[in-house]
Amino acid sequence: MNVKKVVDLDTIKDCFFDGMTLMVGGFMGCGAPETLIDYILELGIKDIILISTDTATVDKGVGKLIVAKRVKKLFASHIGLNPETGNQMNDGTMEVELVPQGTLVERIRSGGAGLGGVLTPTGIGTIVEEGKQVLEIDGKKYILEKILQADVSLIRGSVTDVYGNTVYRGTTNNFNQVMATAGKTVIVETEKLVHGGTLSPESISTPSIYVDYIIRGGNRKYVY
Repeated sequence: MNVKKVVDLDTIKDCFFDGMTLMVGGFMGCGAPETLIDYILELGIKDIILISTDTATVDKGVGKLIVAKRVKKLFASHIGLNPETGNQMNDGTMEVELVPQGTLVERIRSGGAGLGGVLTPTGIGTIVEEGKQVLEIDGKKYILEKILQADVSLIRGSVTDVYGNTVYRGTTNNFNQVMATAGKTVIVETEKLVHGGTLSPESISTPSIYVDYIIRGGNRKYVY
């Protein structure tokens, strides 16, 4: 059994640093890697550039990073259920770039695919367009949205084998799958760890090639 990717938290300590760009999967806390988020809080990492579909709530998911004032800049599409995000945005202590959700996922997907950006009509004629390059193609205007990549992507898997092949159950897939392609280092927090060869190839959403480290999650269902 190859367990080189299966590590404890101390092993990944040096992956995190002040000022880093961090992608975190989950939607309103569903599918969020809570153990890894708590570890970043414990390490005292600050001035984070955070890329997340939302900011969850004050006590769940990346919302805990917001409340602890560890985030310098945020890229997100929804912040309404975490009042602390709005407070920090309005008082100028955190820069927030609100991105339409479809555009956000495409910017991340493009970053993972090695592209330079994505052309989208979403936001034309609105504040989303401000400061961005607009191209006209076949008589239609498009905003050039630049890619998003991260120093580290934190994702949560439902089931992961020891090589890193990962399955997501239901809506926990959300942004986890695409963020796993766009981080220089990808760390999976898994609910259940299984032997290699256990997973059906058709069920695997994130192949092992994207995964650098595997952390045992809070439920601790493991094969050894």
